[in-house]
Amino acid sequence: MTPSRRFEARDLARIAIFAAIIVVLGVAGEIPLPTGVPLTLQTLGVMLAGIALGPLRGVAAVLVVVVLAGVGLPVLSGGSGGLGVFVGPTAGYLLGWIPGVVVTGLIARSSRAGLDAWRVALGAVVGGIAVVYALGIPGVSLVTGIPLADSALSSLVFVPGDLIKAAVATLLALALWRAYPPAFAFAPTSRPAERELAGR
Repeated sequence: MTPSRRFEARDLARIAIFAAIIVVLGVAGEIPLPTGVPLTLQTLGVMLAGIALGPLRGVAAVLVVVVLAGVGLPVLSGGSGGLGVFVGPTAGYLLGWIPGVVVTGLIARSSRAGLDAWRVALGAVVGGIAVVYALGIPGVSLVTGIPLADSALSSLVFVPGDLIKAAVATLLALALWRAYPPAFAFAPTSRPAERELAGR
C-alpha cells in the first residue's frame, strides 16, 4: 500500500506525539561540554521520528519543535527557546535535525516490507548523526570563530553518546514494530510475525 502524502487525523496525532517526545527528551536536561554545545537526548527523538513517521511526517514533527522554539517556548534541552537559539553555537545542530530526520526516514524505511535492523540502524547513524554533524560542526565554527578542523575535532566527544542513542533508537523502533506495526505511519505488507512464519 502506498502511503498518502495527505496528512490525515491520525497522521497529525502521530506528528504531535513525536514532537512531544522530542520536547520531553529535552526536559531530561543536558550534559555541558567544553565546546559550548551540550550533549542532549533530543536527537534520540529525532531519530525515532524519522524511523516511525518517515521523511515527510518526521520532518513535520521536527518543524513543530523548531517553530515552537522560534516563538520562544522552552522546548529545547535545558528549557531554552527563542530566536537566540538560531544564532548560538547549537544553531547548526538544531537546523541539522531537519535534513537529518528526512535522511533517517528515507534509509530506515527504504524496504516496502517494513523495518529491518540494518536499515534502521544505518538510517539513525547517517541521518541522526552524520547529517546533523554536517551542519552542526560548521555552525559551531561560524559562531565561535574557531577553525573548522578544530570544531570537527571537538565534536568527536559526542560520537560515543550519539552512537548509543542510535542503538537505543534502533532497539526501540524494532520492538515497537514487532509489537504494534500500526503505530508506524505506513501499512506493512504483512505483520513481522507473519513474515517469520511464512519463511519457515
